[in-house]
Amino acid sequence: MKYLALVYYDEKVMERMSQQEWDVLNRECMECVASLTANGHFITGSPLLPTSSATTVRMRDNRITTTDGPFAETKEQLAGFYMLEARDLNEAIALAGKIPPARYGSIEVRPTRELREEGNQAGGNAGTKPTGNRALTDHQ
Repeated sequence: MKYLALVYYDEKVMERMSQQEWDVLNRECMECVASLTANGHFITGSPLLPTSSATTVRMRDNRITTTDGPFAETKEQLAGFYMLEARDLNEAIALAGKIPPARYGSIEVRPTRELREEGNQAGGNAGTKPTGNRALTDHQ
């Protein structure tokens, strides 16, 4: 099953890193991707530029409007994503725990769904529930 691991951190904390610290973190991310790929878990992913480069797009009354910046002000900002292949939620959580920026922020793990010509359930549930025990807290 596919899981999207959304990487969040406080951009202000990252901006205070020295160039050396930032380079070390980025090399760790590259090593993480290499390991996930070697083990058949990495599908795709990418870091994002800072939220100052974002544009929020809305369509209302057949008219596109744009706003500079992200949709909402939050403590942590979306910094990137990893699309993972995992047998269940527990494995996806364990894999997400290996993503280096988790030390500085959080990783949101969410199962993906396939779009269907028909039969898509309102709210995107598609009639399925993720497998795994959400109560587990120790993933190693």
